[in-house]
Amino acid sequence: MDDKIKKLSEAAEYVRSKVGKEPINLAIILGSGLGDLADELINAVSIPFSSIPNFPQTTVVGHAGKIVVGILRGQRILAMQGRVHYYEGHSASTVAFPVQMMALLGIKNLLVTNAAGCVNENWKAGDLMLIKDHIKLIGDNPLRGENLSSLGERFFDMSDAYSKGLRTMAKEIAAKLKIELREGVYQLFSGPSYETPAEVRFARLCGADAVGMSTVFEVTAAKHANMEVLGISLLTNMAAGILDEKLDHKDVLESSQKAKEDFSTLVKAIIASWLSSY
Repeated sequence: MDDKIKKLSEAAEYVRSKVGKEPINLAIILGSGLGDLADELINAVSIPFSSIPNFPQTTVVGHAGKIVVGILRGQRILAMQGRVHYYEGHSASTVAFPVQMMALLGIKNLLVTNAAGCVNENWKAGDLMLIKDHIKLIGDNPLRGENLSSLGERFFDMSDAYSKGLRTMAKEIAAKLKIELREGVYQLFSGPSYETPAEVRFARLCGADAVGMSTVFEVTAAKHANMEVLGISLLTNMAAGILDEKLDHKDVLESSQKAKEDFSTLVKAIIASWLSSY
């Protein structure tokens, strides 16, 4: 386990050498089709995943595979344009590597976004959903093995994985902006195949409102490192079996484009409010 801390430290030191030692107040992970927000950062430094020592690589269309550090609404933030996924062949531990590197950079706040399938039949494709909790039935866990004690305790609480206080703030901001923001439960599936209609019915019985292939391992690692987390899903399509149509990754990207303006407006307002005390 000392080897993983060494690898994380090498990655963090490389990023720090490129962006300087000034504090980074917030990290954002931008999911499928949502990476354009990073282009709005001022005085930005862009670092390809491929140049960072030990950093996992992404292979997914719509994920640029870059870390961008810059100023947004007066705050210094780190944005990940894209992420790595379990279905790409990475272990759960590897999927969590970027978030653990953020923790070593001293980042205490994390905003995670993703594209997800909508399970709640009362909602529609294109809606934004605030994640209030998640379900993980995959047996793997990013923290399985020897504990990284320099990051956090072996056993830790997940009852407020997605900060209730931050969710209240996000809902108030969305109401002021007249942006409809749902709130629900996200369920992780391994992918890369989309869920079957039977699996979607199962997810609904479990209490899920949305299904996807990311986020959960990252949030688990973030909470282990005592980070404050807020999560937002863009519901790009109705999940399998709800409508009589096939699922396609192109639809995910198209829906992301259509909702981009509301998403960008909401996220920037949340950042401004979240970090107003800094």
